Amino acid sequence: MTDLPGVLQLTPMNPEFNEDPHKLLDRLRNECPVRRDDMAGLFLLTRHGDVRGVLSDTSMWRSPERAEEAAVVTRAILGSRPEGLKVDEDEERSGILLMDEPDHMRIREPFAKALYKRVAKSKPKVTQVVREWLDGIGDAKTFDVMDKFALRVPVDVIARLLGVDNARLPEFREWSEGSILGLNPFRTPEQTEFYVKSRNALSAYMRELMNARRKQPEDDITSDMVILQAEGAQLTDGEISTNLQGLLIGGNLTTTDLIGNAIWLFLKNPDQLAKLKADPSLINGAVEEVLRYESPVDITGRIAPRDMEVGGCPMKQSQSMFLSLRGANRDPEAFPDPHKFDIARKDAPHVAFGGGLHLCIGSPLARLEAQVALLAFFERYPNVRLADPGMKPKWRTLPFFRGLEELVVAV
Repeated sequence: MTDLPGVLQLTPMNPEFNEDPHKLLDRLRNECPVRRDDMAGLFLLTRHGDVRGVLSDTSMWRSPERAEEAAVVTRAILGSRPEGLKVDEDEERSGILLMDEPDHMRIREPFAKALYKRVAKSKPKVTQVVREWLDGIGDAKTFDVMDKFALRVPVDVIARLLGVDNARLPEFREWSEGSILGLNPFRTPEQTEFYVKSRNALSAYMRELMNARRKQPEDDITSDMVILQAEGAQLTDGEISTNLQGLLIGGNLTTTDLIGNAIWLFLKNPDQLAKLKADPSLINGAVEEVLRYESPVDITGRIAPRDMEVGGCPMKQSQSMFLSLRGANRDPEAFPDPHKFDIARKDAPHVAFGGGLHLCIGSPLARLEAQVALLAFFERYPNVRLADPGMKPKWRTLPFFRGLEELVVAV
């Protein structure tokens, strides 16, 4: 068992994993589906049943602060406060992504209420953004889908929902890309410097925006949150600010990857694209299959709240688990012929958005953006194809995320 891959081999920094993560994940699932990685100080779970079971267990802990000292990779997320970071303490540790109860639901519930209400009526806004960026491509015969479309739509949509000035979008994109490095336990000194600069700028702007909306509310989610706070919601300014930033970061990174991965998959599977064009009502299932087949997120973490057993493996309280969402989503026990991309699939639910109390709060918006963007893109470019049919995909190397650096097409 000693030669089985551990956490450090299951990141894009490993060329083998970056090229095809499932060679390693399939092997783990077959030979040791609950694998203890002593170097990282955690358990790796790759079976769909085990992952769903842990995600559904509402007693599980999420905060890295509760992990044992041996859980070095999990605790590395906490890190030390980087030099130069000017973010207030109540903001730095207030993101719901890594928070436990009761504070998690105290913050999440009002955010979810405001966000889902916005998403329910945002299809016209999403459609407008998608059309604007497609129009902006103009008469180009070849272009990079990532740069000209997939990167642009999500950050524009979430910025409009937040109430951000359109003129600030380039800055916001840069700040959000820098801020996501806070979740990278392997970041370099240069990346830490970029993270600090980005987080400081983003935090300062969000505080300015919140103060402006207190004086003059507008039709956006920032106004919704400061109004809820004024009406009695138990939220600090730092909690509002950091979770509004979280919506932006998630919108820029993971939804960008969802759209890019989807276009790539359809161009590599023309039979499935033909099926979607013949019946656009398949779009919802198509997006779910993209999420299953090529999820933007590799893993999520949980911490044992008590001595327990997972997948037949005993664990002690405070021991850490990394749940392979990617591995679970290709488990043949849950998905027959799991390595086939099939937009009409009717198998078990995927776990690309996590699950349980920590189900991705932005999942309804991500789904909507992908549905609108894909139908509009393939309608605008009915003959789109890869500019180089033999091109090997260039995947980014950000740990625990999967998305393309570029996707050059000809139309």
